[in-house]
Amino acid sequence: MIRKLKKDDINDVMEIWKNENIKTHQFIQKEYWENNYNYVKEILPKAEVYVYILEENIVGFIGIDENYVEGIFVDRNNQSKGIGTSLLNKVKENRNNLKLNVYKKNKSAISFYKKNGFIITSENIDNSTKEIEYTMTWNR
Repeated sequence: MIRKLKKDDINDVMEIWKNENIKTHQFIQKEYWENNYNYVKEILPKAEVYVYILEENIVGFIGIDENYVEGIFVDRNNQSKGIGTSLLNKVKENRNNLKLNVYKKNKSAISFYKKNGFIITSENIDNSTKEIEYTMTWNR
């Protein structure tokens, strides 16, 4: 089941955010994610966020700001089960295009987005991590 983020969901969502960022982005210092935790926890409820509920637990979420996908996060134990695709399809329902940034070294995410119709449109350097990232876009 997919539903909008509720105030009480924030700690569960942030645990997934922190754990999956650290595991997925091993090329970025763990402290980067820990240092940004409180900032993200504060701004996340201001974005449009949908959570995926499985057996009464939040196992994934997507954050979007207008047509920009801030991120899709699925708990490691529930990846490759269609949850990320379901969350992405939820935000595609009422939009004609989407945009996002993904680190070049995050091969699995790039593959996921390509499989879901995104194409790489540019390459930049993320100023805060000094890592190369792709901008990817999807159009209906």
